[in-house]
Amino acid sequence: MAVRPFLPFADPRLHRPADPVDAVTEGVRMIWDDMVATMESMPGVGLAAPQIGIMLRLAVVDASDKRGQVVRMANPEVLHVSVQNRVHDEASPNLPGVSAPISRPRAVTVQFLNELGEIEERDFVGLWATSVQHQIDHLDGRVYVDHLSPLRRKMLVAKSAKLARR
Repeated sequence: MAVRPFLPFADPRLHRPADPVDAVTEGVRMIWDDMVATMESMPGVGLAAPQIGIMLRLAVVDASDKRGQVVRMANPEVLHVSVQNRVHDEASPNLPGVSAPISRPRAVTVQFLNELGEIEERDFVGLWATSVQHQIDHLDGRVYVDHLSPLRRKMLVAKSAKLARR
């Protein structure tokens, strides 16, 4: 397992949809292993493959208290969302040093290919649901700041760039 570098926010790969995964292969499992190591090094509760320059619809999430409960997903799709929303302060290693409160559905049902290559449907609630939705945004070419007003987004991107220059 290797910790991979994060793409900077300006990289165009972060702003375009990732390609679907045809099958869960040994190569995909190796990417997932690197993603888990990279996520744990942040530390964070989720990571999408495009964040490290791999343009495949792969994500990992572990919002457990004790860690070690990682869910590996290929081609995740939200099937159902709760009516109730939850606000959480979100951030991204691709835009370091800044965060913003984002409102998302409190619970989601997601279908994905699991580590065995089988279609799985799972319910996620709370921080798990927030992280899964955040990762799916990355897979769709969106970053959490895309949920903000253009002015707020511009301010956060500028602040992150200023911090990076220090």
